[in-house]
Amino acid sequence: MARIPPLKPEEMTPEQKRLADKIAGPRGGVVRGPFAIWLRNPALVDKADDFGNLLREGTSVPRRLSELAILATARHWTAQYEWFAHEKMALDQGIAKGVVEAIRSRQRPTFVKKDEQAVYDLVTELYEKKAVSDPTYAAAVQALGQQTVMELVTIATFYAMIAMFLVTFQVDIPEGAKPPLPA
Repeated sequence: MARIPPLKPEEMTPEQKRLADKIAGPRGGVVRGPFAIWLRNPALVDKADDFGNLLREGTSVPRRLSELAILATARHWTAQYEWFAHEKMALDQGIAKGVVEAIRSRQRPTFVKKDEQAVYDLVTELYEKKAVSDPTYAAAVQALGQQTVMELVTIATFYAMIAMFLVTFQVDIPEGAKPPLPA
């Protein structure tokens, strides 16, 4: 059970209702996950939504690679809601089911695409070693370009922030859904 319950519509101020409608629009008409709790601080949720939208739609990072980085982040933190929210998107964007399953089970995936390997290596090395080696950085820049690497790390750090929030406040996956990640 979440440590902070989402606000019910009748508990929201007019500003919170306006923001809930804004956030729900591109998310299938619902406000879930961290946004449901961040609504308690309208300025925070508004900026987080804008920043998330920028990272999703306003970078040179292909959505497929962004979703791969998000899954690696969710797995690192065992962020159930984040995995739940992004697994289907990753698959829909073309990440192979075998890659997704390997990440879920904390195994190194076998990659066919060099750009996916570069993303996975960069993000997992950053999380596991709290640094990125020169060879890993060089391989990422070669595969993706410097601008895309910079934006990719920004995406990873944003979703790491979300993952830490989700696990701290034990944000629930939707009712009836099975937790997607083993501990």
